[in-house]
Amino acid sequence: MSVGKISSAQQVREDRRTPQELLSDDAGPSWQSRCINGLLRLLPIKKRLASAAAVQEHVRRLALRPASYEPAGVGRGVEVTLKSVAGWPVYYTAPSANPDVSNYVLFLHGGGFINEIVRAHWRFIGYLTRNAPVRCVVPIYPLAPRATAKDVVPAMGDLLRKLVEDAGPAKVTVIGNSAGAGLGLAAAQWLRDSGYRQPNGLVLISPGLDASVSRPGQTAIAARDPVQDIPGIIEAGCLYAGDLDVAHPYVSPLNGDVRGLAPMIVFSGTRDLLYPDSIDLAAKARAAGVPIELHLRQGQPHNYAAMPTPEGRQARAIILRVVAQGLT
Repeated sequence: MSVGKISSAQQVREDRRTPQELLSDDAGPSWQSRCINGLLRLLPIKKRLASAAAVQEHVRRLALRPASYEPAGVGRGVEVTLKSVAGWPVYYTAPSANPDVSNYVLFLHGGGFINEIVRAHWRFIGYLTRNAPVRCVVPIYPLAPRATAKDVVPAMGDLLRKLVEDAGPAKVTVIGNSAGAGLGLAAAQWLRDSGYRQPNGLVLISPGLDASVSRPGQTAIAARDPVQDIPGIIEAGCLYAGDLDVAHPYVSPLNGDVRGLAPMIVFSGTRDLLYPDSIDLAAKARAAGVPIELHLRQGQPHNYAAMPTPEGRQARAIILRVVAQGLT
């Protein structure tokens, strides 16, 4: 059972229960999810984040052979076009059967700011485009250490500003996963601080919002997380911070002001090293009067909302409804 529910098409229900009370509603992970957790542990993903040296070597290899960002796995029934916006490649998707649908999604991919968009992201984009239906805007933002937060966040904020303005009365929802979710929150803060209108909503999937990864409890969570580890996340955050302190809101948007931001919906799980960020964001948003809905699921890993599990399908059904109907 999901810990949060959409109360209506027009608003997000505030849930003031503690994280422990939220989790008490959750029967625990499905057998499919338990299998996914086991399979993830067999992959080399976590080893790449086991130390600062491992991240540096990974970045060095990517610099020698950059990964492709071209769409792969979008699937049938989706039109894809490519434009250059402020020097960035930006892809636009639309359902082939109805390319003039009005609502938009700005999709910001994860990857710790050092990894390029991957096939799993494109599959999710294709799913949203076909099933919402919606037009997706997918910026291929430059990665660290070549690009850092002081340049990426304002540029993403300005791209979002233009999208919101051009969309007119249509709804614009920002969807980001992991690092992309943090970038989406930082871009929304930039919009507010610059005096521009907010998008209709923020959908944050397993958001990484505090690059310091410094809470005492996160060491224990890291041992359960099948894909992430603290040293590598800290090093990636430092690379992305560049000349900024890692505590700067561009890098760690949890440290920024959340007043006046768009309504938010957040998905996270207790096998995700970053889930304390989601709990703290929910507390800050409620204190600031910002509508927020937290879906915290027992035993779910990082980015569970995109996985082929019952929990993932439930999360995607909620996201489709949010994209179609909006949060405001």
